[in-house]
Amino acid sequence: MNAMVNHIGELAEAGERMIERLRRKAFLPESRKGLNVRFGIAEAAQLLGCSTNRIRMAEDDGRLPPAPAGGNGRRLGYSVEELQQMREVLGASPARAPLDIPAIIAVQNFKGGVGKSTVTCHLAHYFAVQGYRVLVVDCDSQATTTTLFGFNPHFNITREETLYPYLSIDPTQADLLYAVKTTPWPNVDLIPSNLELFDVEYELAASGSDGQSVLAARFRKLKQGLADLARNYDVVLLDPPPALGTISLAVMQAANALLVPLAATTPDFCSTVQFLSMMDQVLQQLALAGIDVEYSFLRLICSKFDGNDPSHAMVRTIMEQSFGPALLPVPILESAEISHAAMRMMTIYELERPIGTPKTHKRCRANLDEAMGQIEQLVRQGWGRVEPAREEDLLHAA
Repeated sequence: MNAMVNHIGELAEAGERMIERLRRKAFLPESRKGLNVRFGIAEAAQLLGCSTNRIRMAEDDGRLPPAPAGGNGRRLGYSVEELQQMREVLGASPARAPLDIPAIIAVQNFKGGVGKSTVTCHLAHYFAVQGYRVLVVDCDSQATTTTLFGFNPHFNITREETLYPYLSIDPTQADLLYAVKTTPWPNVDLIPSNLELFDVEYELAASGSDGQSVLAARFRKLKQGLADLARNYDVVLLDPPPALGTISLAVMQAANALLVPLAATTPDFCSTVQFLSMMDQVLQQLALAGIDVEYSFLRLICSKFDGNDPSHAMVRTIMEQSFGPALLPVPILESAEISHAAMRMMTIYELERPIGTPKTHKRCRANLDEAMGQIEQLVRQGWGRVEPAREEDLLHAA
């Protein structure tokens, strides 16, 4: 084999070793990701939709344990797990009703580099902070989402722990429970991925003359498997590959909602238009094959917006004129804080303290809460639970 071709494998191995070093450095001392973020009583009250007095009263009468104190006697704040307990005690859980259909959202674009996995992870953690039960399914063999959740897909994840045993030509698993892993978030689970998941694409492509029926069966199987699993969750987030392949098609059919991230550049806009056009054709072909796809909502979100760049503003105006209300009004701002967190294999919601300036962190967090909150509202609308209008909004409207 050509020496340069052999060099590709050497580069891959060197990169994998570096990823493992970064992971171990980020998650010392146990080389496993933890979750140490805490919320003060004012923020906890806001998240629970109650007053701080109600929390203190519940602590005083023993229904809730008081927030732990540090060595100096100051309250350390509440962990995500403690927030979950508080929601149960105070009746403040946002969980869907038993008859509400879980939201199964595919975060999809065939254009790479649009922040698909970053959006998926931040959305998962946003929903977790709000108190929902979340399942994240990494369907992309590049496994960026798996990495952001603290797993090294090369060293920590085997093919048998991915979707492969369920979707392969010769499946060894009848449901998806085997693949569900806990994460540092008490209310977020993950089905991980690694490079070997791509074997599913090869197998189905080589399925011979009966290929179409095999594909249709796999599409229906993934949809059924996710629907069965979703009964234990409020929101399921699917992160498919950034390409039109078998797994992407299966994900598009298994989801009941679609979120399309795109950056505010002309190439990304053009690529997304092509994605939508290609998706329209594919969905029509699936319908002809008897495979129905229904979405409760389809929205585009500008995932990397620099408000100081005039070209971004121009492209966003083009998006608004083209997509209308399908484009979510609040974009995700491009922020060094997101990049710095990603270097530590974290999202903004996992940071104990700002990496940059407190002002930058606060602005970034506020933007993410607003942007992700748009999607939460769409989910709640699907359950028939729309937030009441705020008093100040009604006054302005009058």
